[in-house]
Amino acid sequence: MARYTGADCKLCRREKVKLFLKGKKCESAKCPIEIRPYPPGEHGRGRPKESEYQLQLREKQKTRRIYGVLEKQFRNYYEEANRKGGKTGENLLQILESRLDNVVYRAGFAESRDAARQQVRHGHILVNGKKVDIPSYRVREHDIVEVRERSRNLLPYEVARATAGDKTFPAWLGVAPEAMRILIHQLPVRQQIDTQVQEQLIVELYSK
Repeated sequence: MARYTGADCKLCRREKVKLFLKGKKCESAKCPIEIRPYPPGEHGRGRPKESEYQLQLREKQKTRRIYGVLEKQFRNYYEEANRKGGKTGENLLQILESRLDNVVYRAGFAESRDAARQQVRHGHILVNGKKVDIPSYRVREHDIVEVRERSRNLLPYEVARATAGDKTFPAWLGVAPEAMRILIHQLPVRQQIDTQVQEQLIVELYSK
C-alpha cells in the first residue's frame, strides 16, 4: 500500500500551519513550526506572494496531508463528491471524515491519524463485530466501531480511557471510552467538521 514516508513536520512547515500529524508533539514547544514558521528549503523565508492557483493548490495539499491521503485517492474522492448532490466541497470533507482511520482518531483512541491508521492495519479495530484492517474503509450511519477485546489493555487504549474526560468528541459520534466503542450516529455535516480548510478552493482547482 502506497503511503507518505517522509518527515511529517516538513509538511506542516510547507503549509505554514499545524496539521497535527504528530500527536502531542504538535502541542508542545518542540513543534518545528513554532521554531521555524516558514516553508522548508533554501528559499523558504523569501517566497513571493502566492497566486490564486497556488492558493488553491496549497489548500488541496493541506487537506490531503491532514487526512493522510495520496494524490490519486484524493482525486477519486473529489470525483465521487462531485457526482453526489449538494455542495461538492462539503461532500468531499464528509467522505474524508468517514474514513475508518479518521473515526478512530476523532474518538480519541489514537493521538494522530497515522497512529489510528496503524491500529487499523494491525487488526485492532472491529466494525459491526468484524475485523477491518483497511484504513480507508468508509463507515456508515449506525455502524459500531470498537477495539477488539484482547487489544483493549494495550497502552494506547489505556491512555485513551484515562484521558477521555479531557476530550470533546464530535457530535456525529457516540463514544464510550470505557467500552472502547464508537457509534456512528450519522455522517457529519459541514458544521460538525472542525478541519480548518477552505474546501471551495479545492473545488475551484479541480474545476479548471
